[in-house]
Amino acid sequence: MNAQLGGAAPDPSSPEAELLRRFRSCAAAALASGRAPEPALEGLRVHDRRASALLDGWIDAAAAEGAPHGEAIEAALRPLQQAFVARLRQATGVRRAKGAPHAKRRAVSAAIDRVADGFLALDAESGRIVDANPAAGALLGVPRDALLGVDAMAFVPAAQQASWWTELDAMTEGSEPRRFASTVVDSRGREIAVACSITRFATRERTLALILARPA
Repeated sequence: MNAQLGGAAPDPSSPEAELLRRFRSCAAAALASGRAPEPALEGLRVHDRRASALLDGWIDAAAAEGAPHGEAIEAALRPLQQAFVARLRQATGVRRAKGAPHAKRRAVSAAIDRVADGFLALDAESGRIVDANPAAGALLGVPRDALLGVDAMAFVPAAQQASWWTELDAMTEGSEPRRFASTVVDSRGREIAVACSITRFATRERTLALILARPA
């Protein structure tokens, strides 16, 4: 799973890794008893979309390792995955209800998803990815939802990370879009030259860097 995700793989001490550990325990109990136990998610703070993508990868790997009984293993684990994600959505529902109107947010997300260039919305202070489109996932070789909450610098060569931070700092200080050429590294370690544009989007809570990346 780490090999598939590259820089988007969860850190062993992260909430995502703890989620996978708890899911593994529930999965073992479900396969042994034939029924899914109640998921234990107390204290976890994981984005439900990223959690779903990570659990998808874990189940795919478990089914592959369990061949020729892979289909039966997957059928037993999918309801457990749905219960985990449903619980996470309940925990984050109140916070999300305070954001933009649902219809408007869905319309914007749908438009971004149709963009052919890779789109990443970064928290300008931490550099973490707060949103992405399918094209960004395809560019980086990672399911789009698995990118959420990941440090964007995990996909930038070490020699170019300083220049990315320079661009982020310049973006927060100005209002004009900026353009720069760079390189990203996909989940397999391949370097891809990209032409990027970066735009500032500020809310009361934080400043976002909206980045479009097109393979050069």
